[in-house]
Amino acid sequence: QVQLVESGGGLVQAGGSLRLSCTASGGSFSMYTMGWFRQTPGKEREFVAAIKWSGGNPYYADSLKGRFAISRDNAKNTLYLQMNSLEPEDTAVCYCGANYMGTYYRLETSYDYWGQGTQVTVSS
Repeated sequence: QVQLVESGGGLVQAGGSLRLSCTASGGSFSMYTMGWFRQTPGKEREFVAAIKWSGGNPYYADSLKGRFAISRDNAKNTLYLQMNSLEPEDTAVCYCGANYMGTYYRLETSYDYWGQGTQVTVSS
């Protein structure tokens, strides 16, 4: 059983930055494809970014490419999401997910474990 805990959310003005963290425990973090998703009220959880357990280039939602950067530190069992040039439309609850040796990183249903989420609010 893997436990995921997100942190780093908060209130920021448009144009600002936030860095989210997701710390994992209870499993072999390096064997998990890790992803960030976000959700706003009344909408489905949407893919933001992912980084595979096997390495290689990270993956991003097309609309976010260039503003967000995902990274991982396997030694610290931690996943990060650097969010720059934030816009009010980025306001959402952000979740990290873990997908054991996962390939299908864009699919919410592919993930085995989820954190509780962290609120990101961007004011105009």
